[in-house]
Amino acid sequence: MKRLFLALACFSSLQAAETYTEKPGKQGDGAFEVGPEYKLDPDLTDKGNAKGKTFTFSMKLADSKIFDGTDKTLEPDKKKVNTERKITVYVPAAYQDGTKAPLLVIHDGPGQLKLISHALDNLTISKDAKRKLPAFVCIAVQNGGNDGKNSQRGLEYDTMSDRLARFIHDEVLPAVLANAEIRAAYPKFALTENPWGRAVIGCSSGGAAALTMGWFRPDWFRRIIAYSGTFVDQQDDDAPEESKFPLGAWEYHSGMKLIETSELKPLRIFTHVSENDNRANDPEETYHNWVMAGMRTNVALDQKGYHHRYVFSKKTGHCDKRVFEHTLADTLVWLWRGWEG
Repeated sequence: MKRLFLALACFSSLQAAETYTEKPGKQGDGAFEVGPEYKLDPDLTDKGNAKGKTFTFSMKLADSKIFDGTDKTLEPDKKKVNTERKITVYVPAAYQDGTKAPLLVIHDGPGQLKLISHALDNLTISKDAKRKLPAFVCIAVQNGGNDGKNSQRGLEYDTMSDRLARFIHDEVLPAVLANAEIRAAYPKFALTENPWGRAVIGCSSGGAAALTMGWFRPDWFRRIIAYSGTFVDQQDDDAPEESKFPLGAWEYHSGMKLIETSELKPLRIFTHVSENDNRANDPEETYHNWVMAGMRTNVALDQKGYHHRYVFSKKTGHCDKRVFEHTLADTLVWLWRGWEG
């Protein structure tokens, strides 16, 4: 019965994508340089507008069929695995109960939720059609713990497969829809099945994970934001995926050159790298130079013909707070450009 339900859900999302069209145009596409001076965008601050509602609940890792915390690649004695993960949901004031809301999944929850909630409060009611956001629901998902190879977070974010996409689609989204507190506030609460209405944002390995979710499951997620993306070789060395993608996310732009050699996927992608991002001076053979990886990913996406926006931030570091404060409102507006849901 569950397999039938999932098959019907997949069919529904495909049907939504096939019957939906949008014309975003090319405004905002391309490469941009920011800095070295930075300021907090006023649209990412509290302007006193109506605020939405925030809901928080937890999911036990042991209850998951995809990430239960016992994967053979893990080294829990060295890198602790969490027993549960917090899910934070923000429903903007502009959301109308009963409508199928678009959504934004936020990795490393709560992540950038505070800035994004301010953007929603301010820009869903914007009178400027070119600087307006849809009333999307934010779903911030905490990672499973620690970082890097042989960690639960690394397993979730750095693995080149559809596992994370399946976890979000099959387990997190149903949990959000079934949450009693959300249902009490919004009895007809609903989320869109249209993959163009489903976005993902992350930084570092969370950024690589955002692209990987769309790359392997564009039938579920199509709008991608990756700040300081870990497009390097950080996949577990003993992961089954190593046989197919031996250099992990480095394969997107180098090695196998997946972006260049694969068919054009229905994705809208934002990427960023900082001038002083992680291991900026590492030689290529380490497969761990974030700046090199970010620049190459930009070139590959651009040459392939994706709707793509790239930001290079001067005199900043990895996942630099100043970059989010300076650019995130513009990034969100560009990401949702063309949405007609």
